[in-house]
Amino acid sequence: MKKEILHVCGLGPIIPPYVDFLEESFDLGNHYFWVYGDHDRYPLNKENNVYKVKNGYINRLEGCLVFIKNVSSAEKVILHGLFDTRIILMLWMMPWVAYKCYWIMWGGDLYSHKNGKKNWKVRVRNFFSRQVIKKIGHLVTYVPGDIKRAQKWCAARGEYHECLMYLSNVVSLEKIKAVERISESHSGLHILVGNSADPSNNHVESFKKILPYRDKDIRIYVPLSYGDQEHAKKVMSLGYEWFGDRFYPLTSFMEYDDYFKFLKNIDIAIFNHERQQAMGNTITLLALGKTVYMRSDVSQWDLFSSKGIKILNIADFDSSTLDSTRLARNKEIVIENFSRKKLIEQYSKLLRK
Repeated sequence: MKKEILHVCGLGPIIPPYVDFLEESFDLGNHYFWVYGDHDRYPLNKENNVYKVKNGYINRLEGCLVFIKNVSSAEKVILHGLFDTRIILMLWMMPWVAYKCYWIMWGGDLYSHKNGKKNWKVRVRNFFSRQVIKKIGHLVTYVPGDIKRAQKWCAARGEYHECLMYLSNVVSLEKIKAVERISESHSGLHILVGNSADPSNNHVESFKKILPYRDKDIRIYVPLSYGDQEHAKKVMSLGYEWFGDRFYPLTSFMEYDDYFKFLKNIDIAIFNHERQQAMGNTITLLALGKTVYMRSDVSQWDLFSSKGIKILNIADFDSSTLDSTRLARNKEIVIENFSRKKLIEQYSKLLRK
């Protein structure tokens, strides 16, 4: 059955709220969702016009056939990340559909083409992915620097569409006001390091930056419930060794509202990633009036600078925070540029093109 817009999604925490957002904001009668992943952990409230790829060889084969059929008939194909080798290979075998594909760039799917050590499977996937990206007609992100990287690394030549992509990159003014009404205070300096247990957070290097201040009144919080759990054990071992009872690993998953309240009590966030990452956390913290440190050679540094948002360089970390005037200005700019209203406007343009 022909559908005008096909969404190709790997299930994760941001996809169900995204589908709800589309259903609340637009008419989904002409949208079709081809989804794969953990359907029990990340269930979709919407059942109509959804094809769920199930586990098992036969089911996956059927899923591939449905994918080929639906991509061929759709007028527009929205690719939510380019990670899955099956999808990449099918798109490679169907170069004539590339012109109508919109690649929502997640970051890891792009930076895989640049980052260091790769096994043979990643090299093979990247070879085919590069051929697909080169032909894709539309590139969707809100980080212009990632467009330049796609052009440099993959010879991408698709049309750029500025879009905040997901609700995780949007500031809820209502939630900001609600959490600000909570009259909690804390002593000392609360420092957040990274956003997950992934090694890309460069935890050890960040700890070394903080080490000279370990005898001050500080608390170091490190989210480790999501990502590489073997790496998480190493981070915890080192954290306790270097910082003792000032070290607080976050090993249990927090509901969004609880995590939001937790971020309210952070003073400094260190995001020491070498690529575009943790943007949802960064945007939320800036909207809460917090000081953020990151590398100056990542694409989000240029994005924030271009909008007049002040970020501090991790290379110059000295445990200081921005003054209240600067933090208030950061907050104003973020609320203006990363709003649900803007996301709706961007999707209105993207979906009708």
